[in-house]
Formats: sequence, structure tokens, C-alpha cells
Amino acid sequence: MNQSLKTPINSQSQSLGDPKASELAFLLPQGYSPSVLDVTSDTTAKISHKKSTRVRLTIGLAVVDVLAIVIAFTLAGYFRLGLMSVSQLVDLLMVSIPIYLGIAFNTRAYGVSVLASFWVSYSRSTAALLFTISAMLLTMFFLKASAEYSRLIFGLGTSMALVLLFAGRWLISQLSKKLLGSNPMAEIRITDGIPLDHREDAPVVDAIAQQLVPDLSDPVVIQRLGMLTRDMDRVIVHCTLDNRLAWASVLKTLDINAEIVTQELKELAPIAVNRRDGQIALMISQGPLRWNERLSKRMFDIVFALFAIPVLALPMLIVAIAIKLESPGPILFRQKRIGLGNRPFNILKFRSMRAEKSDASGARSTGRDDDRITRIGAFIRKTSIDELPQLFNVLTGSMSVVGPRPHAIGSRAENMLFWDIDERYWDRHTIKPGLTGLAQILGFRGATEKRADLEDRLQADLDYRANWSLWNDIKIILLTFRVLVHRNAF
Repeated sequence: MNQSLKTPINSQSQSLGDPKASELAFLLPQGYSPSVLDVTSDTTAKISHKKSTRVRLTIGLAVVDVLAIVIAFTLAGYFRLGLMSVSQLVDLLMVSIPIYLGIAFNTRAYGVSVLASFWVSYSRSTAALLFTISAMLLTMFFLKASAEYSRLIFGLGTSMALVLLFAGRWLISQLSKKLLGSNPMAEIRITDGIPLDHREDAPVVDAIAQQLVPDLSDPVVIQRLGMLTRDMDRVIVHCTLDNRLAWASVLKTLDINAEIVTQELKELAPIAVNRRDGQIALMISQGPLRWNERLSKRMFDIVFALFAIPVLALPMLIVAIAIKLESPGPILFRQKRIGLGNRPFNILKFRSMRAEKSDASGARSTGRDDDRITRIGAFIRKTSIDELPQLFNVLTGSMSVVGPRPHAIGSRAENMLFWDIDERYWDRHTIKPGLTGLAQILGFRGATEKRADLEDRLQADLDYRANWSLWNDIKIILLTFRVLVHRNAF
């Protein structure tokens, strides 16, 4: 090493005191501002604490899972057989727990992502448990040992374990948010010519101010970048188009995940990146769900509708009688709505307006104190009961339980048709419309008076389509109960 690089070692490392700062000091050019050292020294303790906290929380998840299984099957055995044979219980747990943990680790039920999302955490633990029970029952069947164990114990134990897993993982999720914040990843952001607001949970380094020029021919820069990102999980670079190739080359030398933000692609809204014949292609749309996804969604819809219709038959009958007694006209309101593939279908609703004032085209949005709404209509709209007949739309296949809410063809906001406000409007119809959806549980309900009313709902619908899973559908259904009565429902 030449003398010009040796000089800063003695002059800076003595004053810094931090051993990690001292390691970084010899990489700095003579006369270089040591502010980059402050970024490293200030965040090293936080990063170390975040990672150790993650490890403890992950261990906590495993402990919670094991306790849930042990408690659930112990109680199930006690309720079924009284003082269940200890040896039988031990045998059951000695087999089930290792299988569960093995499956859970392989399905990433203990990954970082489960600390960021409770529903991801619970869905993966649930899948691991159900797979474990299925494997045990199948093994016992082939070994002809199923008669030795009560099926009621398996059923009751599994049910209680699911409840306990829910409670335990929810507690860990809340603890994770408190200790780690919204982002459990240890990441650093580098900005090169792009303004960026500082984030509390991610240190930001200004490459220009720190003289951090991406250059593969300069070993000092490469080593400084390596030291700067040490112990991080991810580095994210915001740079201009001219410097993007240089940053891409430098980031590939790191031993952590690295990303470059491409702001100009925001308008294209790609959902994935693929390789086609040696070329890079942006996936803009997924089109329809895959056949197995469509099958599982359709089967779920049928089961849900067949269960819900008999349960809700009496309330629907009472509402039908009340509608008929209050005002003349049909009980059900039929209207053309935009459905799957932008094809129209007839939606069913309980009539909530006077028949002579109903708007078949939907050009006029319903407002507060709307003079067209009857007294019983105001109640069923406020409580979303008017939507219940759409269970028959679900049963016949024109709708799904969960999906973008279907709009009338003449729907407007600020006196503009929806597709004139945002051309992406048609994209939401690549999946069946639903009784409820992501937009509804986020609070985007009521009249579309402003452009933003539509844009918020549209973005939620597109996000739902891009991230569809059966678990997300179940989550949305459960969260819908929180917004059945909403201030914008009128």
C-alpha cells in the first residue's frame, strides 16, 4: 500500500475509536470527509441488535408452535379419554413435532418474511400443521396402526392447535412490529443524484457527498462499499440512468442482496422480470389465474355459497318481506355490471330504492340522504345486507366471493367515465368480480365523487390481482366483517 493511503490510518483511526471505523479508515482517500464512517458506526449497533432480535423472535416462533401442538393434543386426549396414556401421548408428540418443524423450516415458516406479515406467518404454519397431520394419518393407515389412536383426538387436537398457532403467532407478530418496526430487514439505501427522504429504519448514504463513485477498476471503492454494507441484508441504490450500469456492475461484487430502483418503469407497473431468448422482458400482466388456481378459487366459491345461503335464508326472507311491504316493485334489483373479461352480467341485489327512481345504468352515484332510498333500503345498504343475493351470482359463476367489486357501465367520477380517468381500469377485469375485495377492507367504499375515489380502488384491485392466493381470499373475508357497517356505506 502506498504512503498516501497509509497516512489516513494513523490520523483518523486514533480519533475515531470505533474498531469498525478504524477498519474503514484506511480505505478513505487522504483529506476525505469521515461522514461515511458515522453512518457505519451509528448503525452497526442497531443492525446487530435487529439481527439478534430477529433470531430471538424466530426461536420464539418455534417455541410457540411446539407449545401449541403439545397443549392442543394433550387437551384433546384429556377431553376424549380422560387421563390419556402418557406413553401414547409422548409417542404422538415425538413423531408429530419433528415432522412439523421439518416441514415448517422447508416452507419458510421461520423466515424473515413471516416477521413482516402475520398472515404469511399463520398461513405457512397452518400449511405445515395440516401436512404433518395428513402425513401421520397416512403413515398409520399403511402401518395398520390407526385403530390405536382416536380420530376424534386428531380432529380436536388439530382444531385447537390451529387456534393456538393463530394466537401465538399473532403475539409474536405484534412483538416483532414493536421491536423491529415495519421492516425486519437490515438494509441500507444509497442515493446517487436522486433525491431521497431519509427513512428511520434504513440509513441513507449520499454517494456524491461521500465520493462513492462506482468503479470496478478502483479497489478502494470496492472495499469501501463492502465495508459499508457489511452485516446488511440488502442494499438499495437510487441512481440516474447514466450511472445505472456502473452501479449494477459494482453491486454484483457484494455478498448481500442488491437492488437498483428504476423510477421510469413506474408507469409501466411491471409485476415481474423474465428472460426471453436471452433478452430481459418485463411481465406487465399475468392474464387469468392458472388453471389450478381458478379451480381452487371456484371450488372455494361453491362451498362458501352452499354453506352461506341456507344459513342466511331466514334473514334474507325477512328482508324480502320488508321490502315488499314498504314499497311496490320487485324484491330484487337487477343491473348490468362489468364482469370477467370485461363482459357484462346481471348482478342481483335487494332493491333499496323506489322502483320508479332506480337507475339501471348507474350514471348517478348514490349519495348521503339520497331521496331515492327507502327506509328499509337505508338499513340494508348501511349493513351491506343488500348485497346478499349476490351469493346466487357466486353460485352460478358470474361472481366470486372475493374480487374487485363490479361497477355499472355508466359509473362516473367528477362526471367522467371510469375508463376515461385511468386506462388501467379495464385491467381489473382479468379476474372475477367479488362480493368483497381488498379495496373494501381498506375502506374504499361509497360514492365515487372524486378521481381519487376511483384511483384508490383501482390500485387496490390491481394489487389484489397481482398477489392473489387462496389464503389472501380467506384473510379478506375475515377482515370484511370489520367493515360491514361503514361510514361510507349509504
